[in-house]
Amino acid sequence: MNPTTAHLALPFFDGVHRDLGQRLADWIPHQHIDERDDRQACREWVRLLGDHQWLRYCVPAGKDGVLGGALDQLDSRALVILREMLAFHSPLADFAFAMQGLGSGAITLAGSPEQQAAYLPQVARGEKIAAFALSEAEAGSDVGAMQTSATHTDDGWALNGSKTWISNGGIADFYVTFAKTDPGAGTRGITAFIVDAPTQGLDSSEAIEVISPHPLATLKFTHCRLADSTQLGTLHGGFKLAMQTLDIFRASVAGAALGMARRALAEAVQFARARKMFGQTLADFQLTQAKLGEMAALVDAAALLTYRAAWMRDHHNAPGARPDDGTTTAITSTTEAEGRRDRTVAAAMAKMTATENAQRVIDMALQMHGGLGVKVGSKVESLYRDIRSLRIYEGATEVQQLIIGKAVLQS
Repeated sequence: MNPTTAHLALPFFDGVHRDLGQRLADWIPHQHIDERDDRQACREWVRLLGDHQWLRYCVPAGKDGVLGGALDQLDSRALVILREMLAFHSPLADFAFAMQGLGSGAITLAGSPEQQAAYLPQVARGEKIAAFALSEAEAGSDVGAMQTSATHTDDGWALNGSKTWISNGGIADFYVTFAKTDPGAGTRGITAFIVDAPTQGLDSSEAIEVISPHPLATLKFTHCRLADSTQLGTLHGGFKLAMQTLDIFRASVAGAALGMARRALAEAVQFARARKMFGQTLADFQLTQAKLGEMAALVDAAALLTYRAAWMRDHHNAPGARPDDGTTTAITSTTEAEGRRDRTVAAAMAKMTATENAQRVIDMALQMHGGLGVKVGSKVESLYRDIRSLRIYEGATEVQQLIIGKAVLQS
C-alpha cells in the first residue's frame, strides 16, 4: 500500500517539499524490517534511514555543509512530510527518524561549533543514535518539579538523579539531559548537558515495556562525572532550550498522527470494497459511506492545521511575506513576541487535533473490520496501539488545550 502524495499540491509546500515527498513515497513501500525485536529494529531503521540520507533532514547543513544536513536549517514542513509518510508505512520507522531529530535538536539550537561537529554529522549518517532526557517520574508536564541535579565541581559536573520514559533509552549513543543546577529556582534553574552512553555513573539498563513496543528506559545517574565541555547552551537556560526544541518538533508529531490516520482510512476503504455482506460489499451500505466520509473529513481537518503550523514556523523570519502562489500570508503579528505565540498556538492546535482525530479515525477503522480488527497482527490493530502514546508525549492533549486557551484569553 503506497502513501498518497496528493496533499503535496497544497500551497503550504514548495518544490523542495514536493520532490522530497515524492521520493520518499516511491522509496518507503519497498523497505521491510522485522520489528518483533523493537530495539534491534530501531537500530536497523536508523541505519537504513541514514544510509539513504533521509536523516539529513534532522540536522542543518551548516557552513559549507559540514554538519551533514540536507537543508540550511531545520525545516518543519520537511519534518512533517517525512514523519507522515514514514508513519503511514511503519510507526517504528517514524519513531526512529523523529528521535534522531528531537534527540539532537538542542545541539542544533544551542550547541557550540565543537559540539555540533562532534554529534550532528554522525546523527545525519545514522552512526549515532540520539535521545532527549527530560521527563522524570514526578516531573512530566511539570518540568520545574524535576529532581535530577548537576553540581559543579573542580573538574566539571556531578550528575545525580533519574529520568524515565526516555525514548531510545538503552540503545542511544548520547542523551541530551536536563538537570537542576539551581535547585531553588524552578524552571529558571535548569541546564542541559550532553551525556555519552558510556559515561561512568549512567545506568540505562531498566527497560520500560509499553503497549506498542518502542525502546524506552529509565536512566539512573549516580555521581555521573561530566566535563565542563558537556554543558549545552547557557547555564540555567535549559528549560527554554527544552521548550524551543519541543516546539520545533510538535508539528511533526501531528504529521506522524496524520500518517497513521491516513493508513487507517486506506485500510478501511480497501476492506469495505472487498468485504462481502448480504449479497453486496460493505462499501455499498450508506452507513459505511457515511462513516468513511466522517473519517476523511477528520483527516483533512487535521492535515490543514498540521501543514499550517509547519508553514508558519518555516516562515517566521519573514512576516508579511507571500507564499509561492502569491496569496497573502497567515502571519499578521506586529511583534516577534506575538509571532512566537501564534506559532506555538498553531503547533498546539495541530498536535491536539491531529492526535485526537487520528485516534477516532483508527477506532472507526477497527470497528469497521469487526473481529478482524482486534486480531493481533492486523494493521488496524497495531495502529490502534501505536496511536495512543501520541496523545501523551511531547505535551499531552490537556497541555495543548491549556496553551490554546490561555492564548485565546490574551487575544
